Amino acid sequence: MKNKCLQVLLFVLLIYSINNYLCIMKLNLTKPIAFFDLETTGINIAKDRVVEISILKILPNGNKESKTWLVNPEMEIPVASSEIHGITNEKVVTEPTFKELAPEIIKMIDGCDLAGFNSNRFDIPLLAEEMLRTGFDFSMKDRLAIDVQTIFHKKEQRTLSAGYKFYCDKDLTDAHSAEADTKATYEILLAQIEKYDDLENNMEVLNEYSHHNKRADFAGFILFNDDDEEIFSFGKYKGQKVIDVFKQNPGYNNWIQNADFPLYTKKVLKKIKDNMSGSNYSLDDLKKKFNS
Repeated sequence: MKNKCLQVLLFVLLIYSINNYLCIMKLNLTKPIAFFDLETTGINIAKDRVVEISILKILPNGNKESKTWLVNPEMEIPVASSEIHGITNEKVVTEPTFKELAPEIIKMIDGCDLAGFNSNRFDIPLLAEEMLRTGFDFSMKDRLAIDVQTIFHKKEQRTLSAGYKFYCDKDLTDAHSAEADTKATYEILLAQIEKYDDLENNMEVLNEYSHHNKRADFAGFILFNDDDEEIFSFGKYKGQKVIDVFKQNPGYNNWIQNADFPLYTKKVLKKIKDNMSGSNYSLDDLKKKFNS
């Protein structure tokens, strides 16, 4: 009887220890990380606008800070989009615009790495567009980007709701609410690190794992080749170096700058063009440039 009681006590202590370990599980951070999610008027990065943004900031000591804003997109919200996230034109008509909120958003994510669900292909590019569109600069320099969806798809191939159920055994009852999606994304990343032994709790490693390829711009129109040179990923010059294309066809950059491309893509290409000085051209290059 005494041994039985001891076994029960040890079992209870074991369960308590496991639960306590899970509760204190935290990201291995050397700087703050901001999980964020955007609800928008649509999925066109160059044209659509933010209608809600939620940020969950995690500090290296484990402290958290969160904020959610409704945003007046200054354009009509399509009915199809409202049916997904539940945000209507009437709901945001008196809310601040992104330009009005930008200083507060910038302050909250200052010095932070960024994380989200499908954030590398959508949320970060669209956030950059909104910033640049309203006159605020945005850069990922000295920031890491952790995309929980990329980790999820490489490991399990699921959606956010299914991922939340799979990793956390919880139902995402308020899906497509920016705040609910942001918190679920944070919890999923913790569960992913806990589940996969080869997924190191290190932001540099998670940043690397979150990318399918190395991009020069957020939208993926400009990539880096194996020699870290910018190349086009689309159109008739796909796979060719940007510098070579600009030398052969100086008007191509002008066409892109006036076409319907994301502002950040244009910014990257403009910088490349500005860095191309006359000294970089050979005599033949200069002749071709003159003739064109």
